[in-house]
Amino acid sequence: MDFATHCTQIRTQTELLTALDGADLRAPVPSCPGWTLGALVRHVGGGHRWAAELVRTRATEFLDDEQVRKVDGDDSGPLPVDWLRAGADELVAALREAGPAAKVWVPFRYDSASFFARRFAHETLLHRADACLAAGRAFEAGREIALDAVDEWLELDAIPEHFALTPSKREVLGAGRTLVLQASDSGVSWFVDLTGDVITWRRGSGGAAAGLRAPLTTLLLVLYRRLPLDAAEVTGERPLLELWRSHAAFA
Repeated sequence: MDFATHCTQIRTQTELLTALDGADLRAPVPSCPGWTLGALVRHVGGGHRWAAELVRTRATEFLDDEQVRKVDGDDSGPLPVDWLRAGADELVAALREAGPAAKVWVPFRYDSASFFARRFAHETLLHRADACLAAGRAFEAGREIALDAVDEWLELDAIPEHFALTPSKREVLGAGRTLVLQASDSGVSWFVDLTGDVITWRRGSGGAAAGLRAPLTTLLLVLYRRLPLDAAEVTGERPLLELWRSHAAFA
């Protein structure tokens, strides 16, 4: 998916989230322990506005993100549909005005606005899944955004800087440690190699010590720890899958 499509998906996923209008904001979010649906919505809208400010101002350093993390508030009213849409519109406008190559502060090795377009397309998608779980509604991800979200999840998880920030992550590395992830309804697989000094991955299959197989939407939610491991078909070394998944928690 390209920059323009990521921008469109920020709006699309937000609009799909607003379709939960009528849901009880006091409902707990099982995939985000301690949060209500209202807290989740405030996190989503705050994140859009935080990223919009960062891109719009071409920030060269991290901006305070209290509006993303401070999620307490009044859950007695309806879903703030207009507020959610306004935040998504603000972010998309900032991204489109800046363009994908605009230099802004970005974590790790990234350095341009394209990172935030992709990240918030997927952030909104996955938090829509959280909201659906809280509201007891069905969730389905479109094929292309789900594939892109898995790619990004693997890409971000493989950043070597994680090992310096969280040395315990090196526990996932070891001889013979390979994984294959299969989307049973899309014909797409991913191969993850944990045998070296860093994590590597590619689209494709191969013999592996452990594997996960499920329909694409289910696989996505299992990888992001929105569903339990047993929601997918597990093959091979289950403890390796559990260990690997426990160390991937950026979103």
